[in-house]
Amino acid sequence: MENFSTTYGTSAADALPAQRAQFIRKTYMLLAAAILAFVAVEFAIFSTGYADEIAVTMLGGRFSWLIVLGCFMGISYLANWWANSQTSSAMQYLGLGVYILAEAVIFVPMIFLAATYSDATVIPKAGIVTLGLFLGITATVFMTRADFSFLGPILAIGGFAALGFIVASLIFGFSLGSVFAFVMVAFAGAAILYSTSNVLHQYNTNQHVAASLTLFASIALLFWYILSIFSSRD
Repeated sequence: MENFSTTYGTSAADALPAQRAQFIRKTYMLLAAAILAFVAVEFAIFSTGYADEIAVTMLGGRFSWLIVLGCFMGISYLANWWANSQTSSAMQYLGLGVYILAEAVIFVPMIFLAATYSDATVIPKAGIVTLGLFLGITATVFMTRADFSFLGPILAIGGFAALGFIVASLIFGFSLGSVFAFVMVAFAGAAILYSTSNVLHQYNTNQHVAASLTLFASIALLFWYILSIFSSRD
């Protein structure tokens, strides 16, 4: 696991109380803005009437989604690198913006399928459950102030394993099923736990953009699989 405090200086946990409070406030305000921006981009995409064409294109063939995932991973890596830039705050915000846009695009097929083939309420339901779980996990970390950095290697291994299953399912054409979705919900919850802990113990007080991007990525992952579960039940 990368040690953010040694890379960027003193962590928020060792900063003055006022600086720490300001860092946390900036991080979560930016996170809220990122979520609102994501919703706005989705609304704009679906308002154009081209969401169905985008979804069909992205899911058009067995390897189409694999290519989309590969592109998303590459863009995510670049966005995270920019968000962690030490040279320019503009570059940091650019990284966050690019990541929000990439998440919005990759969510188009999932939201389109949920809206078309499931009850129309599954999307707001999944959003509410995601928000509730996120707030609960966040409250747990802030109340206990425990350091969950030990989850880093576990999440890394779990992430590679999950990616392996996803790639295999796309290549060989089998369904991962609802059990995998529930496992991934637990994985996303652990990722939120880890990321929230890093906000308190690892990130520097100038890294609110990178911290909010990491939290947003974990929330997006959680929302994806909760929406998948809700859609499959209807």
